[in-house]
Amino acid sequence: MPDEVLRDGVMSTGPDTRIFPDVEACIDCGGCVVACKRTWDMPRDEQRISISTMFEGQEGDEGYNANSATAIDDGAFPGETSIPMQCYHCENAPCVSVCPTDALIKTDDGFVELEKDRCIGCQYCLSACPFGAPQFPDSDEGVASIAGSGGTMDKCTMCEERQEIGKGPACAEECATDAILVGESQEIAEELDRRGSASFFNDDALGVIFGEEAEVFQ
Repeated sequence: MPDEVLRDGVMSTGPDTRIFPDVEACIDCGGCVVACKRTWDMPRDEQRISISTMFEGQEGDEGYNANSATAIDDGAFPGETSIPMQCYHCENAPCVSVCPTDALIKTDDGFVELEKDRCIGCQYCLSACPFGAPQFPDSDEGVASIAGSGGTMDKCTMCEERQEIGKGPACAEECATDAILVGESQEIAEELDRRGSASFFNDDALGVIFGEEAEVFQ
């Protein structure tokens, strides 16, 4: 993607802002992971954002580069694709729906917040989330589904505290290629269109993330 196409990924902050990846801009550098861990002083073996690689080592169809999300829209094969994966603070958050203790809450400001003292480690949220956002750093694998001993869940907060003072999420502000977009749904859709990019996710996933506002991506 030419340099002149890219610009600051943080377009607005605060209530009703969303976070969403431009996979065509992601170069799998890991800068977002480092920024998050440093900002929130996370242990070395824990992280709230990761970069998932699909179709590793495979070339895309002719005319499409490695991270071309537009290939999906065109019915072509995109080849190796890197996707920043974190909590997207979904409008129709399935993790909130399945949590038996109301440890996960969708706030009026649009954030999916975690009340850690209510989490019993059942890992229902992990099963429900299509993006792998919930993390269980202290999980006891094998008994969590029986005894609820999966440890306390942790996940991306979208740097809500930073947004309260007008700063963007650390991952987005420090992304070298502005591959993590932050703003209102319309702003994100318009920026992807301006860049000539497209959503890597299908309509069902967009409906989970953006709810009725997913129509702005059509």
